[in-house]
Amino acid sequence: MADASGLFNPSFPSLKSRIKPSIEASGHGFYFTDRISKRVSCSSDVEGAGKLSPSESRAPWLVSKGCKLVGCGSAVPTLQVSNDDLAKIVDTSDEWISARTGIRNRRVLTGKESLVSLATEAARKALHMAEIEPDDVDMVLFCSSTPEDMFGSAPQIEKALGCKRHPLSYDITAACSGFMLGLVSASCHIRGGPFRNILVIGADALSRFVDWTDRTTCILFGDGAGAVLLQACDSEDDGLFSFDMHTNGDGQRHLNAVIKENKVDHAVGSKGSVLGFPPQLVSYSNIHMKGKEVFLFAVRNVPHSIESALQKAGLSGSDIDWLLLHQVYRTLLGLYQGVC
Repeated sequence: MADASGLFNPSFPSLKSRIKPSIEASGHGFYFTDRISKRVSCSSDVEGAGKLSPSESRAPWLVSKGCKLVGCGSAVPTLQVSNDDLAKIVDTSDEWISARTGIRNRRVLTGKESLVSLATEAARKALHMAEIEPDDVDMVLFCSSTPEDMFGSAPQIEKALGCKRHPLSYDITAACSGFMLGLVSASCHIRGGPFRNILVIGADALSRFVDWTDRTTCILFGDGAGAVLLQACDSEDDGLFSFDMHTNGDGQRHLNAVIKENKVDHAVGSKGSVLGFPPQLVSYSNIHMKGKEVFLFAVRNVPHSIESALQKAGLSGSDIDWLLLHQVYRTLLGLYQGVC
């Protein structure tokens, strides 16, 4: 399991005169804006990995250069699957799902749609808002647990955007906390390196790994993409106030999609040469989740992570204008509001 929180103060100059205060969020998280709002706090919890103590707070040597959010965008598939649609497959109802999760519909990839195309669309919108050309992008971070290439999908997004300078592009796999980790990673690249404009994209096609006959998981997951552009700025305009990130690999038993062996290819077989060779082909299982344990993990850890991020930023709960959480349990939202 992992929990992550952060305080962000992005600015979107191109929208300042056109829209009312608003906020964008992705990943298991919440974060704020100034100019478009005041401040944003981000938080995230997920099942999976070891402790990231070096990333718990901003190192002093990184403050000479800051970063800010200057653009955002999103994209979703065409197909919309309602709770009533799911009720035709499993024993559930719109009332049961919406009362517990707040979800009434989810989007699912179909036909010729791809995760790369969704991510590219979201990234284009972020670049348009920031008034930045693809050739001015210095890095692309693709945060996803469901890339369409085992070696990563970030390079395909960079290609689809038409970035002729071929900026460094790579994937980050951290499940629900991936987007938060992408934001923090991008800020570190900007503060500690020559990078000025970094695209951070969070996208997943979890529907491909859902057992649609499993009521405990099929009601929760769908597909989509969101992107932001982080830009270097003077330290006094820095928008990332603080963050708090941890992981606990013990939680993997409560939420996972593990490798499973497929049946042996009898056309090849071992032919008696070496026992167990050639190795069997593998694929990922459907998503397995113990909802109660995941719920309890979130209740125990996320409030502490939020409080830690606030403390590191020198802020209190009363300073928060927007609290955005990547959370599918409606009841948890009320619990987290007590922190701010």
